[in-house]
Amino acid sequence: MTSFKKTMLASVALALTLGTSLAQAAVRITEVAPWGSSGNNPAIPYATDWFELTNTGASALNLTGWKMDDNSNGSEKVALVGITTIAAGESVIFTETAASASFLSTWFGGAIPPGLQIGTYTGMRVGLSQSGDAVNVFDASGVLQANVSFGTSDGTSPYQTFDNAAGLNNTVISQLSVVGVNGAFAAANHPIEIGSPGTIAAVPEPESYVLALAALGLFGVIARKRQQR
Repeated sequence: MTSFKKTMLASVALALTLGTSLAQAAVRITEVAPWGSSGNNPAIPYATDWFELTNTGASALNLTGWKMDDNSNGSEKVALVGITTIAAGESVIFTETAASASFLSTWFGGAIPPGLQIGTYTGMRVGLSQSGDAVNVFDASGVLQANVSFGTSDGTSPYQTFDNAAGLNNTVISQLSVVGVNGAFAAANHPIEIGSPGTIAAVPEPESYVLALAALGLFGVIARKRQQR
């Protein structure tokens, strides 16, 4: 086998290995609505904060034993309940209190997305502050898997969620949801709310980046070989 062929095969094998490894561990907080339970927003029908968690990997993710915290950063973790598994590419919602029926009616009316999962988290000290806070998600071993922080959110109508469809992790997010961008829409029965619960523009899977880089590397090798002829 020529060294050129060996290089190609090695690059492809490395890309597939890294891609699979990264995908299996990928989870992102892709949307946050910290204004839902605020006393400044009595018009919010379901009266609860919420965030969206997305599995960007290639296999199902088991959430048994997982927990969340706000900007206490792990010192006051509470359980994520009601959802045990997130399928590959699936986005699920966690509300601060059990408000699933009201939440669904408000956002989707009679057109609830099939299979949309809504879980809850409850605790005296984990409410998401409208003046700035964070969401931390930990696995069953207490290892931080996803984190976002944010500044002051909407205090007046329309109330826009923080949009993290880009899948940023361990960083500050500031982009607000806009109708027609990354799947965002006005709530069916309460159009002063704008967001995309359970529906985001596709967050590229980690393996896609690796495969793309590998492909670029292979093209570079091929180009050099042609130039040497």
